[in-house]
Amino acid sequence: MKLNNHERPSHYVDVRFARWFTCERRCAWHRSTVPADQEWWRTDEQASLSERISMAAPALVMLTHGSTDPKVGEVSHHLRYGLQTIRPTLEVNAAFIDHCPPSVPQVVSHLVGRGITEIVFVPLQLAAVTDHDPSVDLVVKTTRQAHPSIQFAIARPVGPEACLLRPLDERLRSALGSLHATEIDGLVLSAEGPCDVRGLGMLARRARQWGAHHKLPCQLAMGDGSSPNVATAIESLNSQGRRHVAVGSFFLAPDLGFDAQARLALKHGAIAVSSPIGVDDTVLDLILARYAFAAMDLLGEDPPVEIDAQSQVSQVG
Repeated sequence: MKLNNHERPSHYVDVRFARWFTCERRCAWHRSTVPADQEWWRTDEQASLSERISMAAPALVMLTHGSTDPKVGEVSHHLRYGLQTIRPTLEVNAAFIDHCPPSVPQVVSHLVGRGITEIVFVPLQLAAVTDHDPSVDLVVKTTRQAHPSIQFAIARPVGPEACLLRPLDERLRSALGSLHATEIDGLVLSAEGPCDVRGLGMLARRARQWGAHHKLPCQLAMGDGSSPNVATAIESLNSQGRRHVAVGSFFLAPDLGFDAQARLALKHGAIAVSSPIGVDDTVLDLILARYAFAAMDLLGEDPPVEIDAQSQVSQVG
């Protein structure tokens, strides 16, 4: 199930800018003067300058809901490790809105105690495009009130980008292989909630893309009631004569929402349910891209315009 002809992900240009920003903030060098296939630093003097400048970059704090299940929190911690590996001089943290530590106040207080004055929050939501989870807005508002001297910015959510169909395909392929499944005649894209209006529209588009690529009917299923749930989606495919339905999980972590949708899918006859997308290079790049554009707001400059994924087409995979 190789993915081709999907839309160019919106981080196509974002990632290059993100890496420039985190290493060369407030630097007079312009990124266009350096070839894209070369590292930004070449001499010891340049490396030293890059290290000093990158220390001035805002801290990146990933925001998501926690869980009493340690497997959910592990995803955020592994993402933090991955980002820290890519950008070792960037301050990266994961904070949980509820259920488990470290909480947002704990992380922010730790950063403030270390002298950091600028923080960018990146919500790890895959279903929303522009609107944050209300709990994100609430916790950030409370944090601002507790630290009025600190500058905060909230990035837009990671979102349902077309590039995430590649790791989704890989997870489903793995699930099918472990069950020795040899036939599929229908697909369900099971997505997390909550989502905004634009996010729901983009998810429906992703379902159509995914199905068209595999030349199979594909139904979108949402666990938050904004669209038919996975049981209804499977029944709809069954009514079309499709008896071998596989479910791709457009979730980041194996949280309660994922567990509920997965159990419901298996109960209603799905032959396989993929694991959540979890830690993947595509997710890391998207997080860096969201961080970079939000961080520009702290500089008081107009950020570059992000590419609209729906207006660009390229091959992925």
